[in-house]
Amino acid sequence: MNTTTTVFQWIARIAGLIVIVLGILLWTGNFDQLKSIHMLFGITVVLALWALAVLGAFSGVGVGFVALAIVWGIIVPLLGITQESLFPGGAHWLIQILHLLLGLGAIGQAENLARRIKRRPTIGQTTSQAGTLKGAAQ
Repeated sequence: MNTTTTVFQWIARIAGLIVIVLGILLWTGNFDQLKSIHMLFGITVVLALWALAVLGAFSGVGVGFVALAIVWGIIVPLLGITQESLFPGGAHWLIQILHLLLGLGAIGQAENLARRIKRRPTIGQTTSQAGTLKGAAQ
């Protein structure tokens, strides 16, 4: 499960970095043609977050963390899709900042879930064995 977790963690990291760069380019107003690519990578971050939430649920990560990740993964793209109609005009930057913060939160939650999953003992391994193995790996 750790390998799968690491794969989804890296997908969230790389797609997240791409989304941030594209989002900054979109803010300049000169790169509107990149919006669909930004959305594609944003959806990739959300899917990686949801995959980590499912892995977390199966590995015993707290249900609160799993539920938050699922709900957060719904809110981020909904705000992204509707943001152009929210606070049009001079105050629109508030929505853009909120979308950025929610997106960063999604990446952060993916990191948090991955860390918690990796700390959990694997099937058939006791907690003391997991601690011994973790200490030996360091």
